[in-house]
Amino acid sequence: MSIAIRLFSSISFLLFLAACENDVAVVQRISFEADAPTESTKNLVLTYAEAGYARVEIHAALAETFRGKEQLTKIKDSLKVYFFNEKGDVVSTLSALYGEINYNTGELMVKDSVRLYNHKKKQTLETEALFWNQKDSSIYSKSAVIVRSPKGKIFGKGIRTKQDFSNYVLLEPVGSWQIDKN
Repeated sequence: MSIAIRLFSSISFLLFLAACENDVAVVQRISFEADAPTESTKNLVLTYAEAGYARVEIHAALAETFRGKEQLTKIKDSLKVYFFNEKGDVVSTLSALYGEINYNTGELMVKDSVRLYNHKKKQTLETEALFWNQKDSSIYSKSAVIVRSPKGKIFGKGIRTKQDFSNYVLLEPVGSWQIDKN
């Protein structure tokens, strides 16, 4: 009787092992979604450095990276971008609710409640969408913009500026502004 039990146990075990084999094609069809992100990150901090010093730092609540023809990171649930000068001081801050980093073009596109703030001049740019170009450190928008500062408020149908937001060119400006004699 003990030989029969051992033989039955051995055959049962072998059948169990054979039944555990998965067909790779079936598993991929069940678990792989073509439009799913390659990776997801919570509380992302991405730093762009030059000569060993941080120049730009991106903070995001949730980021999803997609790798395909374009390598793209979609930032959801808010983001904040800090721009630093050569001394390491934060000179301007960009915030928005949504963003996309396109690694192929070197651009960050942000939209929805976009604000760019220059700390020294205490001026704020408000718009619905803008782009930051990593290669030349420029920021531009073709959307309606409002620039607020202690000197007044001015509107435009687009803007071009450097990432520190110290000087800028408004497209089709309208509004009132206090001009210094200097």
